[in-house]
Amino acid sequence: MDLSHLNPAQREAVKTVNGPVLVLAGAGTGKTRVITYRIGELLRTGVPADRILSVTFTNKAAKEMLERTKSLIGSNLKVKPWISTFHSLCVGVLRSDISVLGYPEKFSIMDRGDQESMARRVLRDIRVTEKSLRPGDLLSLISKWKSIGIAPDRATEAALDDKEYLGGLAYRRYQQNLKATGTVDFDDLLLLTERLFLNYPEVLAKHQQRFSHVQIDEYQDTNGIQFRIIDALVREHQNLCVVGDDDQSIYGWRGAELKHILGFAQQFPGTKVIRLEENYRCTDSILDLANRLVKHNRERHQKVLRTNKKSHEDVRFLELPDEQTEAERVVHEIKHLNESRRIPLKDFAILFRTNEQPRIFESELRRRQIPYVLMGSQSFYDRKEIRDLLCYMKVIARDDDEQALLRIINTPTRGIGIGSVEKLLKRAVRTGKKIWDVVPDSLNEGELTQKTADAVLHLHSQFQRWRAQYHNNPDQLDTLTHQLVKEIRYENEIEKQYKDELQQATRKAVLEDYINSLAEYVDRTAKPSLGDYLDSIALERRDEEPDKEAKANADAVKLMTLHSAKGLEFPRVYLVGMEEGLLPHKRTIDGTEAEIAEERRLAYVGVTRAQNSLTLSRAATRRKWGKVKPSPPSRFLFEMRREKD
Repeated sequence: MDLSHLNPAQREAVKTVNGPVLVLAGAGTGKTRVITYRIGELLRTGVPADRILSVTFTNKAAKEMLERTKSLIGSNLKVKPWISTFHSLCVGVLRSDISVLGYPEKFSIMDRGDQESMARRVLRDIRVTEKSLRPGDLLSLISKWKSIGIAPDRATEAALDDKEYLGGLAYRRYQQNLKATGTVDFDDLLLLTERLFLNYPEVLAKHQQRFSHVQIDEYQDTNGIQFRIIDALVREHQNLCVVGDDDQSIYGWRGAELKHILGFAQQFPGTKVIRLEENYRCTDSILDLANRLVKHNRERHQKVLRTNKKSHEDVRFLELPDEQTEAERVVHEIKHLNESRRIPLKDFAILFRTNEQPRIFESELRRRQIPYVLMGSQSFYDRKEIRDLLCYMKVIARDDDEQALLRIINTPTRGIGIGSVEKLLKRAVRTGKKIWDVVPDSLNEGELTQKTADAVLHLHSQFQRWRAQYHNNPDQLDTLTHQLVKEIRYENEIEKQYKDELQQATRKAVLEDYINSLAEYVDRTAKPSLGDYLDSIALERRDEEPDKEAKANADAVKLMTLHSAKGLEFPRVYLVGMEEGLLPHKRTIDGTEAEIAEERRLAYVGVTRAQNSLTLSRAATRRKWGKVKPSPPSRFLFEMRREKD
């Protein structure tokens, strides 16, 4: 393996294979290359492939790392290193050992839509109205409590106000319902793994022995539970290499704790710290600006990015009279550069802090007939048709997956009304039986009509037949699903629901795409299984946006928030709305120094997305609630343009 084209710091990181290592990888310094070469070096020094664990945060990053590793060391390895996300790693642990916690080995993973249904039902059961606590707010509270390790029976004690107290009561019922239905949510994947490692030493020992060397990418994004899981795994050997950049820690609102990367050397004595400071992305003038900005954060590892890439144009600061003029100016420039200098539209990105900002840019781009892509829009698996079919697959996989069944018991319509479903559900909960099994008693006691009972039992017999068909031919999932779609006459349902022919065609095309995706899964998997497929889809849906890369490569102007932009780069960047109240966001202006520091890191991420050209713009006035108000310039502009006294 040739290391000659790595710079000295990269080479040092690759060659340091034992003990705790902290690689501080600034923006654009080639961290993915270091991680993949380091896997190659571990293999070269005799570490067995299946004893190497490399963890990252998204499926996309894990796939990219695996592909790069294959191209580096050859794809003929009989055993491959473990390259996965935190959640995939935890699924593997739980599939083998969750039964000691009282869950079935074939547990289901609940997606966001199912969580919201469950939250709504729980709030209804404890008679809390949506005015007092909305399902989405309850889920945010539960997620926050789970990420800091607060169990359901302690949540009411941790509540800060009446709303959180109600949330604590609902959390207990929510968790009881999950366990009763053999279901876990995404936070449980981490929480239950930590509980296993904490309370069952023999389980921890088994998983400690699986890996002799562990790597973590994007370490600045780890939360408390993720840290504790990794700390437990490496306790015996301390061969832990973490790669990250504290200056790009922008997920504090999601539970990420900066202290893990700042205090790594204290948590793991004997740590070797390696700084990657050679930037291969930005020009010198862009990098000077970025270095000057982030230096104003006090809680950070000291580092200064360098580059040999000379600027051909200065960074520009634009002040426009209002937001309309800002949008017109930016879009006019893009059109002019595209037409006069033949600069491709895909080279341009417009970055903003809030989800409300792109509307005016979209209007202007449409007016001038310029193609654009709004990053962060609905993913493939969030479409109604796909979610319906996934629920059919879940019930085929598990006859008692009540949450999935409730979504599709009357989709397409088969004469099973909401009232009948609620009666069946109440009886099933009361008797501890499956919904299918309580139909005869419900019919005898007059809760169901004969017609409704027949419809439910017919659906049950269909599921039994589909399940048998799957067990006989597990490698024909696509064929089974195609047949199911025809049998339930799903296309007819689309025609009933949507009168517009174009909408019908679009939604039917989604069904075809889904069957195609199943066929691709079957083709690329040695032993396809429905359980494995549903796990992979659930974990993929957790990614912020599965098709982010495809959108980034489209020949169109990119519009995206600064959070969505992380990990991407563009030749020409417009960072718009550089005003107090937007960046930094109004929620943080009167907040703590830590909150402003995170906003500053967001601005730093935006600046360092630009490869060759950067324009920072602001509007002097903005319309707020219909009235024109002054909009003061962002403090970050002053910090970038000159040092504070």
